[in-house]
Amino acid sequence: MAAIQRHSPVTFDAEPQKTELRDNWNIVLAYDNEGPGPWLVDLSHKTRWDYQDSRLNDAPPSGLSVPVEPGGCHMAENRLINRMNGTQASIWHLADAAPLPDSVAFTDVTEATVFLAILGSDTFRIAEKLTALDFSAPEKTTPFLLQGPFCHVPCQTVALAYQPDLSGGLLLTCSRGYAESMVDAILGSGSEFDLRPAGENRFTDWLRLSREQDKS
Repeated sequence: MAAIQRHSPVTFDAEPQKTELRDNWNIVLAYDNEGPGPWLVDLSHKTRWDYQDSRLNDAPPSGLSVPVEPGGCHMAENRLINRMNGTQASIWHLADAAPLPDSVAFTDVTEATVFLAILGSDTFRIAEKLTALDFSAPEKTTPFLLQGPFCHVPCQTVALAYQPDLSGGLLLTCSRGYAESMVDAILGSGSEFDLRPAGENRFTDWLRLSREQDKS
């Protein structure tokens, strides 16, 4: 039996320079003419789980460390865990795919949602044109989760870093059906900053450089 081909809901009007077939996803690693940034990266192939349990603060399976307060985020081993409310968290795998834990508390939402990254020095200038969510609140420490409308669409949005240089980064996810309109709105709002589509390699490099900045 032939393997099922998996497709991202995102299509960029850009020419792929380098691609890779991974876990039945055709992934663009780099596009032509990505420019110096900012960038919009499609990460919809990255594994994402919804985790719901009334005992969320108890020791969860798979060694997960769930933040105590809603809006809190925890990054460990390329896995970002976001506390949504009293009984729910989202888990985003930012590197390789991961097998779903053997528990009814977990649901794989990878193919039901779109997953995007906005990276670069003007990331939050672009975001403020698209949402009233406050990513610059002084009491917030990155990474943190905000839930609410982004481009008038209900989203989970995580500020990964907030600096006025290339370490600025934002992740967002919403229902798959909004992918095309979401991408059009973000690229349109970012055009004055020369926002361009970029491949997965750009996100991987950004994540590595951001961690090096955190350590210095």
